[in-house]
Amino acid sequence: MENIQINEEKDKVGDFREIITNFCDLLTVENKALSDFDVETVTSLLEHKSRIVSAYRSHVAYFIKNQQELSAIDEKKRNEIKTIAINLDSLLKENDLLLQTRMETSKNVMDTIVNIAKISNNASSTSYGAQGRYSPLDNSKNALAINRTL
Repeated sequence: MENIQINEEKDKVGDFREIITNFCDLLTVENKALSDFDVETVTSLLEHKSRIVSAYRSHVAYFIKNQQELSAIDEKKRNEIKTIAINLDSLLKENDLLLQTRMETSKNVMDTIVNIAKISNNASSTSYGAQGRYSPLDNSKNALAINRTL
């Protein structure tokens, strides 16, 4: 019975190492795609990324509850996992920065387009004043609809 438990613990550690390695590989590809503005590649990675994140979180939660299992593995494997985890952390920080930059850039582009559309709309619109007379100077409150979905 104890041998089965030890094998399960080794499998968990091995699975965790594999998940971290796969996560690093995925983030490397995604970060390159984000740097190259390759939206299709980023989109295609989304489902796979969600599955890896879910597995990663599950294993992290398991090892938080069962910390003795990590301390029971040999020093070499522990250092290997630590090195991979440090690499994962730097890739996650880069990914966060790239995603935030791309989202902010998209927002700024959309805001610029909206502002140009508002200015263009106001310049070519007609307006009527309170007395019902044509008043081209009071056209600052014209309706404008923009779909802001990014």
